[in-house]
Amino acid sequence: MPDLLFTLAGIVGAAHCLVDAAAKAPYLTDWRGRYTGTALAVVLPADTAQVAAVVAACAQAGCAIVPQGGNTGLSGGATPLAGSLPVVLNLSRLRRVRQVDAANNAITVDAGVTLAAVQAAAEEADRLFPLSLASEGSCEVGGFVSTNAGGVQVLRYGNTRELVLGLEVVLPDGTVWNGLRALRKDNTGYDLKQLFIGAEGSLGVVTAATLKLFPRPRCTVTAWLALADPAAAVGLLGRLRAVVGDRVTAFELISRQSLDLVLQHIPGARDPLATLRPWYVLVELTDTRTDAALGERLESELAQAIDDGAVLDATVAATAAQAAALWQLRENISEAQKREGISIKHDIAVPVSAIPAFIEQAGAALDAACPGVRVVCFGHLGDGNLHYNLSRPQHGDNAALIARSDEINRIVYDLVSASGGSISAEHGIGQLKRDILPRYKAAIEIDLMRRIKHAFDPLGLMNPGKVV
Repeated sequence: MPDLLFTLAGIVGAAHCLVDAAAKAPYLTDWRGRYTGTALAVVLPADTAQVAAVVAACAQAGCAIVPQGGNTGLSGGATPLAGSLPVVLNLSRLRRVRQVDAANNAITVDAGVTLAAVQAAAEEADRLFPLSLASEGSCEVGGFVSTNAGGVQVLRYGNTRELVLGLEVVLPDGTVWNGLRALRKDNTGYDLKQLFIGAEGSLGVVTAATLKLFPRPRCTVTAWLALADPAAAVGLLGRLRAVVGDRVTAFELISRQSLDLVLQHIPGARDPLATLRPWYVLVELTDTRTDAALGERLESELAQAIDDGAVLDATVAATAAQAAALWQLRENISEAQKREGISIKHDIAVPVSAIPAFIEQAGAALDAACPGVRVVCFGHLGDGNLHYNLSRPQHGDNAALIARSDEINRIVYDLVSASGGSISAEHGIGQLKRDILPRYKAAIEIDLMRRIKHAFDPLGLMNPGKVV
């Protein structure tokens, strides 16, 4: 499509319309290295007007578009399909912080602003933007909105969906919808922004967002706890919430296998406790009061829990540096797994009360099907989201296990479904789970999703081959 390429170069400038294979390559492979696609070009617009012009040109030419942000997704949603020739529309040059309204607790930012930059802008205004992900230095607003990202503080603040007040979106024909309203109440019909949150770019291109801010915590307490099993962790969560309420900001479950990978692959990582235990919890409490005495309250409750046998061992961070080191152990699990090699990953959600039974049943079923399989289980126990990943301890045996991915996924996802859970908690559907989604979602839901897709994108040009 030489005419289209000429038009696109005229819109964004030749330097930002990449057609050379080497220049395109970094944009065509996902973070995990699982998917590599092809593209006619990679286009990097500078603002919403250029995005709209690019989308309109592609629509007129009948060329598909794959919206892309920081390219940190884990389901292949921002990677073009192999053998296709879409335009990859990368929004990383849209980097404006448009407005910080501290009195209204809101911030409006372009889609290419990184999560870390949003957090920093909020902090400058003495506010908190609570979304927290391991990839926050590189993931971008458009990406985390389009995947409805979760992270470690969903327990207190909710998913991205709960943090978005308004959106600006370029629709599949190039029309711009400006829905950047900073209102908590707007009861004037359909809440259109919700259709684009979690849609993975299949209905339009998010170019800006107005996000909620919160009072900045003045007191933070972080602790690393050893427990016998996940049931003890669920019990402890309820116990702590009864004592300090929603001051429990994060409650992360970590298996010994997960910690071992971090200690093996991440330089400088150290085991916080002297004795090896099968399960750990990383808990964080926050309060906006400086005199909240959270540390004393937590230590008192942990002492009682240790006396009761509910907690086996514990360490409470005495400094911000110690707290950061504990969080690095949790946040580096995915990176450690990547360095270890490919694994079969599951990003699932079940009711918190069902987590212990699910872990026990899934472990037994997988050990029966694949004796000796290594289960790396960790995640956001406070909101029921587990990352449940499988591999062989010996690299040479891993290929045979990966070849059985469909069988293993079926075992895990059937148990998730039986527990009343979801096969995707926070990573989306993308390419990874598109074909298995109909097994676990009611036919009427799939039909409604397809009707919405057709209503917005009748030509099927927006991120084809993803979600539905």
